[in-house]
Amino acid sequence: MKKILILCICILTISCTGNAQKEVKKEKKEYAVSKTNKEWKEILTNEQYYILRQAGTERPFSSPLNKVYKAGTFYCAGCKTPLYESEHKFDSGTGWPSFDRAVKGNVSVDTDYKLGYARTELLCATCGGHLGHVFDDGPRETTGKRHCINGDALIFESKETK
Repeated sequence: MKKILILCICILTISCTGNAQKEVKKEKKEYAVSKTNKEWKEILTNEQYYILRQAGTERPFSSPLNKVYKAGTFYCAGCKTPLYESEHKFDSGTGWPSFDRAVKGNVSVDTDYKLGYARTELLCATCGGHLGHVFDDGPRETTGKRHCINGDALIFESKETK
């Protein structure tokens, strides 16, 4: 009986040190706009740097862009790439600006394991800035996706001001 117990403990120990303990290493991607941390800090506010360059998250309901529904475009605060059109924005009730789709080709995806499980992270395809995450609880009548975006990662330009 002792031998079976010891064998079970050994198998359990070995199985726990398998894939779950391996660190996930991200490939370093090259982006069209690339700057040093010092250069990013010179052009971004502290909040923008925290979100875009350190993959931070702003407090829900803290962004003035959460309730902006005027016709216009939301650009990357780091490199001014157009990311989202206001016609694809909706009120998700989560406290972050939410869109059902991005401007084609301007947002890339990666996998984020920071919370201990895989989430789909959204990045600016031009500078690699962290924008937020995508979830499958968006409007069913359109894409079914919810791009949950940090407002500090965005700059809004109204069509009226163009």
